[in-house]
Amino acid sequence: MLGPMAIRIFHRCVSNMIYSTSTLQNVRDSITQNLKASLLTRFLTCFPSANQINQKHVYVLYNNIYSLRSHVRLLSNSAIEMTTDKNVVRFCIGKQLQRPDNLTERERKHRRNKVSKKTKLNELRFYRLKAKKKMRSPNPEVRILYRLGKAKRKEEWLIEKLRKFDVRKATAEVYDPEILTEEEKFYLKRTGEKKKHYVPVGRRGVFGGVVLNMHLHWKNHETVKVVCKPCRPGQIQEYADELTRLSKGIVIDIKPNNVIIFFRGKNYVQPEIMSPPDTLSKAKALEKYKLEQSLEHTSEFIEKLENELEEYYKHKARFTKEKGSSEKDKVDNVT
Repeated sequence: MLGPMAIRIFHRCVSNMIYSTSTLQNVRDSITQNLKASLLTRFLTCFPSANQINQKHVYVLYNNIYSLRSHVRLLSNSAIEMTTDKNVVRFCIGKQLQRPDNLTERERKHRRNKVSKKTKLNELRFYRLKAKKKMRSPNPEVRILYRLGKAKRKEEWLIEKLRKFDVRKATAEVYDPEILTEEEKFYLKRTGEKKKHYVPVGRRGVFGGVVLNMHLHWKNHETVKVVCKPCRPGQIQEYADELTRLSKGIVIDIKPNNVIIFFRGKNYVQPEIMSPPDTLSKAKALEKYKLEQSLEHTSEFIEKLENELEEYYKHKARFTKEKGSSEKDKVDNVT
């Protein structure tokens, strides 16, 4: 063990060597002595270099001996690189420590693409002025094409949003469909018409809550009415097929006023999970309905704009043809 006096002397020698003009020569002269070399390797903190191929080590010198316990990044960034080849020690002073870059690719991209708020506002202002110029253009073709392109972009965006609401249908369970006689069907139809309880299917369509309400009705009643309003022509059959698949019920009758009468079955057992997992929730079903409505209106608007553009091209072709024929008649009259 070295005494405190030896440590102070060594620290003073090292600091004088580092801050002198001939630092490299002094280090080379002093490293030849075995005692000073062993002291140097004992008191210098070793950090592996970033270049692992050459297998070099980086030694950092501090101004104070008591700061060896502190982290290197907080105190100094100057380093001495030492290599040993064929029993010869070589130093390289003045290289900077290579700090590891722990940033992820997303953070690097965000830092690279970061722009000021003023630049963003200028870009938005430029695009708005460009759009306003196209909307106020005296040429009707430019106006129609601008609105058509905007509507098509919105249509693509809506289709992409609706793909998130596509639910993968579960594999259909194998079950024996019950065969009902005509007398049983007539009886169930009359009892279903007389009873007032019903399950509504509104603008959200068929979702988990509709099937849940059907099972809750079947707890006390054999039949249940499903009222579908609003309902487009032909959509009532789709609702009947979907509810039959999800609830395992039997369709007794479909009324002209968009009412379906379901029978629970003779051997009905209430399932543990009454709301099927392959259905949407109430909130998501409403969001899907809004997107579908928007997509429908956008498609109609695109069709309308395409008809306008077609009529404009026809009018333009007719006008150029009439203009050419009138000019030809004038030339013939002059001659």
